[in-house]
Amino acid sequence: MRFAVAMRAVALILILGFTWLLANSMLGGDGNSLIRTLFSGGQEEATQEPRPRKYKCGLSAPCPPKHLAFRLTSGAANVIGPKICLEDKILVSSAKNNVGRGLNIALINGVTGDVLEIRAFDMWAGEVAELLKFLRPLHEGTLVFVASFDDPATKLNDEVRRLFEELGSTAAKELSFRDSWVFVGAKGIENKSPFEQRMKNSKSNNKYEGWPESLEMDGCIPLRAPLET
Repeated sequence: MRFAVAMRAVALILILGFTWLLANSMLGGDGNSLIRTLFSGGQEEATQEPRPRKYKCGLSAPCPPKHLAFRLTSGAANVIGPKICLEDKILVSSAKNNVGRGLNIALINGVTGDVLEIRAFDMWAGEVAELLKFLRPLHEGTLVFVASFDDPATKLNDEVRRLFEELGSTAAKELSFRDSWVFVGAKGIENKSPFEQRMKNSKSNNKYEGWPESLEMDGCIPLRAPLET
């Protein structure tokens, strides 16, 4: 008998509760909020902060019109390869299996943004002549994206350093064994490039045993106006 009375009381409470929720919802109230409160022990769920929006290559803001979004990451020691992202497309990465010890370089048409060529040059055991053949014939306006991996400098000679300086580099002349380096330059640039970082290999400050920390740099590169003919 007592059990039947108790069940009728529970049923009555449920009917009254859902009737109130239905009426509250029709009148514009937040019935869902009340339900969440009831089932969370009387505490409202904390409002989640909106995630910051990411743009091309993970930039925190969009690039202006006629600009290329990029992100460069140098290699970490001799374990994690470098990465080059341009306009939200990964050009160089370990996942693409196209990284190499030394200097990883992507050449980009400075007018259209098209990829011209991607190469890696071993600056520890490779031939510097291959890098010279690659850099000497660059056309005016070609963009040059560089990310180091392991050792970027042992085989560099004065001519290669000068060619990078002509592309806008200020660090190439002092680049040394196992330094970390990321750089964006251009053939025919009039001033020094604002897109360059170098972390010197220093036993007292290295993040890894024998190597400095990896570098990451991003930004927006303006496209060049077509040359008048």
